[in-house]
Amino acid sequence: MSSNNNGVHILVFPFPAQGHMLALLDLAHHLSLRGLTTITILVTPRNLPILNPLLSANPSIQTLVFPFPSDPSIPPGVENLKDLGNHGNMPFIAALSRLQDPIIQWFKSHSNPPVALLSDSFLGWTHHLANQLGIPRIAFYSHGALTCAVFEHLWANSEAIKPGTEMEFQDLPGAPSFAWGQLPSLFRRYMESVCRNDDRTNLELIKTSMIANGLSWASVLNNFEALENEFLECLREKMGHPRVYSVGPLNMMDGSEKLRVTDEKCDSTHGVFRWLDQCEAGSVLYVCFGSQKFLKKAQMEALAIGLERSGVQFIWVVKPLTAQQVEDGYGSVPDGFEGRVKDRGFVIRDGRHKHRY
Repeated sequence: MSSNNNGVHILVFPFPAQGHMLALLDLAHHLSLRGLTTITILVTPRNLPILNPLLSANPSIQTLVFPFPSDPSIPPGVENLKDLGNHGNMPFIAALSRLQDPIIQWFKSHSNPPVALLSDSFLGWTHHLANQLGIPRIAFYSHGALTCAVFEHLWANSEAIKPGTEMEFQDLPGAPSFAWGQLPSLFRRYMESVCRNDDRTNLELIKTSMIANGLSWASVLNNFEALENEFLECLREKMGHPRVYSVGPLNMMDGSEKLRVTDEKCDSTHGVFRWLDQCEAGSVLYVCFGSQKFLKKAQMEALAIGLERSGVQFIWVVKPLTAQQVEDGYGSVPDGFEGRVKDRGFVIRDGRHKHRY
């Protein structure tokens, strides 16, 4: 990207879920490294600390902070999906759509307003916002092209889909088929809500928002051509234009390491690295189910038993539970597990190393 991009302003709007947000922040980082100096990132107050490594590495990047809109399905103070689980996707999409008017007011009052909007695919309603502002919207997908193509098919054919049935995708390369439980959880929850006759206003917003992704001026995916070339070509054909770009894996590109370790986590993270350096290649099992998934108590106990009996070295990342999640039957690391697996693993809770055994 050449220096003539100086002065060009883009607005970046991440979806506040770890896997979505971190990848888009990586992309903003690389855009800044390549000379795009005027970048504004829209966040809500409790998500602002996630930007600290990015802002430290790129002082020119600005922030636009709006209060998180209230929603009856989202507890007060919750502004990131990691604190609610993936059943919160639909309420989060609906709540964030209420930022449309504040964004328009900010845009109109800005002396150098953005010339483009780069937003997460779970914020598809921003396509219509961009149309109102008279600027192009670029959809960012933190997932791969196959998932993107599956989503496109599901939302375009939702009225003909019967929940619980196996789905065949004859229009996709290789004609893959998936059991109902393997389909994206956002779509499954949407269909279940339709069957229950839930609030039609929110359901219509979710559907039109997801369909709008395919109407965006361009799409950017966190993958690479050699991995999913046939599905990327499929998307270009479906969207009717060639502006479908693969830019990943973003977290492995030169410069991304600056965003990976914050000062407060430096010692604990390096402790893990030092321990890994002492292990033979391929000898350590990494166990993590992401920031949105929780395991029931019986599942956590079974996993702990498996790790214990396996005798392997391991790193196990677990999320701390709220009192409500414990009441709902979700589990944590079983009592006594630490002592029984002494000297061969790490347990990392909520992104921080707590114990070495």
